[in-house]
Amino acid sequence: MAVAAVAFAVMAFAAKLASARLSGSEIAFFRFAFMLLPLVAVPRLARSAIEYQRLDVLVYRGVFGGLAVLLYFLTIAHIPVGIATLLNYSSPVWSVPFAALFLGERVDRRLLLPLVLALTGLALASTGGRSSTLLHPGVWEWAGLGSSIFAGAALTATRAARRTESSWSVYGSFSLCGFLATAPFALASFRRPTAHEWLLLALVGASAVAAQLLMTWAYRWVTNLQAGVISELTVVTSMLLGVVFLGDRLTPLQVWGSVLALVGVAGVAWSQSTPRAGE
Repeated sequence: MAVAAVAFAVMAFAAKLASARLSGSEIAFFRFAFMLLPLVAVPRLARSAIEYQRLDVLVYRGVFGGLAVLLYFLTIAHIPVGIATLLNYSSPVWSVPFAALFLGERVDRRLLLPLVLALTGLALASTGGRSSTLLHPGVWEWAGLGSSIFAGAALTATRAARRTESSWSVYGSFSLCGFLATAPFALASFRRPTAHEWLLLALVGASAVAAQLLMTWAYRWVTNLQAGVISELTVVTSMLLGVVFLGDRLTPLQVWGSVLALVGVAGVAWSQSTPRAGE
């Protein structure tokens, strides 16, 4: 799970580099194209991916997940990669109301404090505490928040799907629906990648495939709490990569806001975690 988290951060970093000339939608499109390659190359996996019992939840997971990635990559192209990743990875916060509405889960009162911490931290991290930006966030901050909300819906759909569907069917629906969802936007802004950009796109795709497969494999042994906390390594790693290699500068308020958001998201994961038998 930790290696998957770092791989997702590498994916975001490579996407940021590629976005110097290519659109975020085109990068997202190629990410999903690369994710489809294992299914195309291995017929056994393709057969597993098209076996399903509830097509509706698989479509929900795929469409919401595809839109989340599209908005995430558009956001990466316009704001610091660490802040974009932080916004996207606040999805557990938004999964709470979706789970209450569609899965009938009771909202625990213990969620109130971590929810407040997470939302306060996100506001500070994305705006730097500037009152004008805090009251009127920019379009790309809203896009990052939208990616998180869609990701929260996708997370809820994934939890519903895993009650009846295999991990490969969930992976396949995400890859195919994401590919179809990003295709119109990618074609509208398509630019032929250079050789260097093809390498970056390949890194985006390879790290996304590796991270997705590792995460799916690891979920067999880790709890929701462990997964939620370890996944925050993606945010920290992407921030460090942005500061060290891209010259991103974070204000003290943005740093404190990021810490608050990470603590809040971890608190939400803890409140939602289901102990294993005997624990």
